[in-house]
Amino acid sequence: MKYLHTMVRVKDLDKNIAFFELLGLVKTRQYDSEEGRFSLIFMAPPEQPECPVELTYNWDGDDELPSDSRHFGHLAYEVDDIYETCAHLQANGITINRPPRDGYMAFIRSPDNISIELLQKGERLAPAEPWASMESVGHW
Repeated sequence: MKYLHTMVRVKDLDKNIAFFELLGLVKTRQYDSEEGRFSLIFMAPPEQPECPVELTYNWDGDDELPSDSRHFGHLAYEVDDIYETCAHLQANGITINRPPRDGYMAFIRSPDNISIELLQKGERLAPAEPWASMESVGHW
């Protein structure tokens, strides 16, 4: 058995591509179906093109998506510096739903409410402000 990809449905393709680019992913390929009226965009970390997330966008809308996206667990990405990553995301308007208070784990949400877990590479970092005292926001 070989892992291929994880697919998530998105309502706003441009916002989601920009979001995943903020995480450091790059577009590895795209397939557009005129007949099926959908697009598949594959995005992956540059050093792991074999581990993409597939963004599925239905051209005529997708009213079937639940508002909390909990029909799907979460995507998880390892980052070199969780504090730096969260600061970068926050500076670009991304809400840190579960701050990395423990120096190890944080959660954010995509524009379509997909839960994203960020994990510190290697050992957890020492607790640091503003993260150590920051409360969780919403659901993660």
